[in-house]
Amino acid sequence: MKKFQITVNGKSYEVEVEEIGGGSAPAARPAAAPAPAQAAPAPAAPKAAAPAPAGASVVTAPMPGKILSIKAKVGQQVNDGDMLLTLEAMKMENEIFAESAGTVKEIRVSEGSTVDSDEVLVVIG
Repeated sequence: MKKFQITVNGKSYEVEVEEIGGGSAPAARPAAAPAPAQAAPAPAAPKAAAPAPAGASVVTAPMPGKILSIKAKVGQQVNDGDMLLTLEAMKMENEIFAESAGTVKEIRVSEGSTVDSDEVLVVIG
């Protein structure tokens, strides 16, 4: 049984691994002890987004993904339920719709960009 320390997304885990094999040859041994594990770099800070103007509604990403296409334009009048953009997540295309009627004030993403959950995509005033 061997013990290893691994780091996933900035969190360290200690794991034990048992080698299962039918070989009769003795296991190879490292010539020197492995270097101690270095601390993983701190995860990147979340993107700081400018707050939406007072009275404006925001459309946020429901899940992390990639922006495939943007259908709306700044200054365009939209109604509740109008399609604004397409977000690819988990190999599926998700259409993102306006949640209120108004004028598109800002589009904070571009085609091909990746977004995180709850990231502001569009501001409607």
